[in-house]
Amino acid sequence: MTPAAEDAGEQLRGSRITTDEVNSHRLGRRLALAALFEAEFGQRTAATILERHIAESGADSATADFSRGLVSAVVEDRERIDGLIERLAPQYPVVQLARMDRTLLRSGIGEVLHSGTPSRVAIAEWVELARTYSGEPARRLVNGVLGRITRDPEAGAHPAPDPGPQ
Repeated sequence: MTPAAEDAGEQLRGSRITTDEVNSHRLGRRLALAALFEAEFGQRTAATILERHIAESGADSATADFSRGLVSAVVEDRERIDGLIERLAPQYPVVQLARMDRTLLRSGIGEVLHSGTPSRVAIAEWVELARTYSGEPARRLVNGVLGRITRDPEAGAHPAPDPGPQ
């Protein structure tokens, strides 16, 4: 298990989230990422693509709802998300990022800002997805940008809940 996954696991245990919920959200993230990435090519909307991916994967309703919420957040708030990327990582203009890197960043930011998932958990999950789908440079980029967003009071990220006594 990677350090990021271990950290996410600690946060989730503190929040009393079940293994089924963790797995559901992981699949939901992958479905959302696939739909948003495919939509970058402009043939269909992300929502239409997502519905196809949900049907093909046989995802349960919780997974489908989570992925729909994530896709909706990214699509509806794309202008603000891109503005955050431009402001917090000006050396990486959004239009010059590889499609996958851009999609990973947008998706991670969408979850951090709109899902209610604790920031540390969302960051750990998106960093792992970046490493898997794009490589080490994207992993560092996603980690850096999402970390800055959580520390930026204007961004409105959801902080990690206090796990309480352990």
